[in-house]
Amino acid sequence: MRSSFKQHGLIGVALIAAGAAGYYGLRTTSEPAAQQPRTSAQIVRTAVAAQKSIPVTLSSNGYVTAINTVDVRPQEQNIVRSVHVREGQQVRAGQLLFTLDDRSDRSSVAQAQAEMAASRAELAEAERALKRNQELRAKGFVSQAVVDSARSKVQSLRGSLQASRAATKSTSIALSNNRITASIDGRLGAISVHPGSLAQPSGTPMVTISQLHPIAVSFSIPERELAHIVATYPNGNAPVIAQLPGAQEREGKLVFIDNAADPQSGTIRMKAQFDNEDRRLWPGSYVNVRLVSRTFPDAVVVPAQAVVTGPTEKFVYAVQPDNTVKAAPVEVVTIDEGLAALSGIAAGTRVVVEGAQNLRPGSKVKEAETATVDGTQAGGTP
Repeated sequence: MRSSFKQHGLIGVALIAAGAAGYYGLRTTSEPAAQQPRTSAQIVRTAVAAQKSIPVTLSSNGYVTAINTVDVRPQEQNIVRSVHVREGQQVRAGQLLFTLDDRSDRSSVAQAQAEMAASRAELAEAERALKRNQELRAKGFVSQAVVDSARSKVQSLRGSLQASRAATKSTSIALSNNRITASIDGRLGAISVHPGSLAQPSGTPMVTISQLHPIAVSFSIPERELAHIVATYPNGNAPVIAQLPGAQEREGKLVFIDNAADPQSGTIRMKAQFDNEDRRLWPGSYVNVRLVSRTFPDAVVVPAQAVVTGPTEKFVYAVQPDNTVKAAPVEVVTIDEGLAALSGIAAGTRVVVEGAQNLRPGSKVKEAETATVDGTQAGGTP
């Protein structure tokens, strides 16, 4: 009996609990929809599109090149006698770099000088003989043929003397070629010879000299911008900015525009010259360069982060008078220092700068703060 009574009691408690749950559930579902919580407006930050002049800045990856590079080689094959410099040394034009074996050339110079001295002596003797024959001819002691023969000998010996002088000069030049000097100011590379090496006119150079100051940076820009650069800088010398390691910048000038564009890449090669006394720019290294090709007057600009890239186009969220947003398609003309010049919206349009990732067209927004493009706060809630 007690067991049966206990079971009936448990069943009664369960029925009471189920009835209470049903009552409260029915009460909750029957509450008016007006009492349900509403979706709050998205908190965003906006900016007002302004109208101002903005430059079109071209950015490119450039590589540093020496303005002048000289491969040092001998005029003729010869043995290196002395090396007067070390690798990596800074040299001046005319500084002695190498001395080659000059014994053979010295002998040739001595022989040419001796032959020239002999030719000079023979010419002097022939000139005296001609003078005597001319005097004898005047007195009638010799015929004219004797005088003509003496004159011919003098002229022949004069030609021989000129040939001897040329030979002496040639051998002297050959002798001087054994002293190899720097043709430009610059820094030496790796030296490939040592005393006793055979230096040859072809093959690996003895050393390479690269001019490091001033220095050049080669880069390429889209060929469509060439006309704008030429129009903006009719006298050339367009300013070019190079980004150095450590966020430092250096300004140079445009000194070269290639005479043909690359048909495969659609770019044209240019070269800018920079001062490099501190050797911060090194040949073969890569740097980022910037060049202002033109300026857009009265362009409509907004912060660059306001531009949203969609699947097919770019757009901005424009805030409407009823605090909803509308997706306005735009075309980005250029971006400079965080500002994007756009076409597709008018100056004075309020656009969403922060919080656009949670928006959809028609979404309600609540503004955290309003700022104009120039940085001044407009304040207020739309």
